[in-house]
Amino acid sequence: MSLQERLAAHKTRSSANRPPEIRAVLQRGTDELRASGILERVLKAGARAPQFELPNQRGVKVSLADLLQRGPLVLTFYRGHW
Repeated sequence: MSLQERLAAHKTRSSANRPPEIRAVLQRGTDELRASGILERVLKAGARAPQFELPNQRGVKVSLADLLQRGPLVLTFYRGHW
């Protein structure tokens, strides 16, 4: 099963467990993001990320350059506790 197929299956399972009003809010947010043109501005697979410095989960600033000195990395964004 490809990653795309696995993601689609996960989306279907998680959507089935949500009340309709929550699904509607999430879909509206997705539609608004697409309408904003954000998809044309995101980095594509294989593109280089711009240099940045951001706080980590402990509030300590971390730069992309420093992390890349250790080797390849995967970048994720933690949105916080809801």
